[in-house]
Order: sequence, then C-alpha cells, then structure tokens
Amino acid sequence: MSGTAGFDRHITVFSPEGRLYQVEYAFKAINSANITCLGLVGEDSSVIISQKSVPDKLLDAKTITYLFSISKSVGMLATGSIADGRSLAMRARSESAEYKYKYGYEMPIDALAKRMANLSQIYTQRAYMRPMGVSLMFISVDDELGPSLFKSDPAGYFYSAKATSTGPKQQEVTTALERAYKKKKTDGEYLTKGNWEKVVEFGIITLKL
Repeated sequence: MSGTAGFDRHITVFSPEGRLYQVEYAFKAINSANITCLGLVGEDSSVIISQKSVPDKLLDAKTITYLFSISKSVGMLATGSIADGRSLAMRARSESAEYKYKYGYEMPIDALAKRMANLSQIYTQRAYMRPMGVSLMFISVDDELGPSLFKSDPAGYFYSAKATSTGPKQQEVTTALERAYKKKKTDGEYLTKGNWEKVVEFGIITLKL
C-alpha cells in the first residue's frame, strides 16, 4: 500500500503524520523547472538573479522570463511553474493597483509580500483551489525600509532577508551566501558594498559555484 494511501487526493486532508501532500507537491514543482535563483540586498540596492532556460530551440528566448514588474517600485521573480508565476504576477499587480487607488500611494513591499503569502495560504485550505507551484521573491528600494528583499512560498510563509535563494541548488547557494556573510560581517551589514553592479557581480559569481 502506498505511503500516501490516498491522502494526496485532496488538499485539506492530512495524513496520519500530519502532512499535506498536495502542498509538498507544490514545493517539488518549484525545483521541476531546474532553475536556481537568488536575491541580494546591497547598501543602496536590491537585486534578483535567475538562470534562464529555454525548453525548445524554436522558441523566441526574449519571450521567456521569470521576472515581472509589479509596480514602479516593486519587482518580482517567480521560480517554478511559469504559468503559476504569471498568474500570481497578475494578481500582485491587481493588489498593488487596488492599494494605490484606495490609499493614494504605492503599496509597500512588505504589505504586498504579506498579502501574496496570505493568498497562498488560502490555497492550501480550500478544496476548490490548489497550491501554486511557485516561489516568489520581491525586491524594492522602499522609502521607509530602504533596499528590501522578501520571499514567499506555496505554504504561505514569507520573510525578509539580506540574501536568499530558491531552486534545486538552493542549499549549496545558501551555504555559500552564509559563508560569505560570516566572512564579511566585520566589514558591515551587507554582503557586498558599492553600487548595484557590484551586488549583481557578486550574485552571479555565487550562482556559478
């Protein structure tokens, strides 16, 4: 008898071990694209870097992207199912536009990340929905928070970070980032100093490890 024993047929059914298999499948879908990405916060900038994979040689590479502009001040990177990523990008743009219409100013990155995480959590508790197989990163240079980086996952968990990664090589990249942060901690709060170009250069070098 299978270990899942039918507990993966519905999102809202827990296994005897307290696991939600549909949510775990959503996390596995993030790695199915075989793309590793990372986000970094610099002194005056925040960047997201992603690999690019074109599944078919006949496709126009210019049309393949995981990067989305949500508002004038917020950018988003989706890792996993590109269809789910586009869907959430449209929802994030809608939430941001509605917020600006209601309050008269751009939606702060922390409020947007929290809202999108809340929506992801709702997808895990309604039988007529399914968890989105995508992890999101948001970046912005916020008026109050400064350079910011937020990450959310299919389970609805979100957090702010100085550096983070997603994808099949997430553990290796995270270990490299932690090692670099520990080594440069005496130089300041950030992994690398200087303009955004140096932050991007550091991120690309780390991603190649």
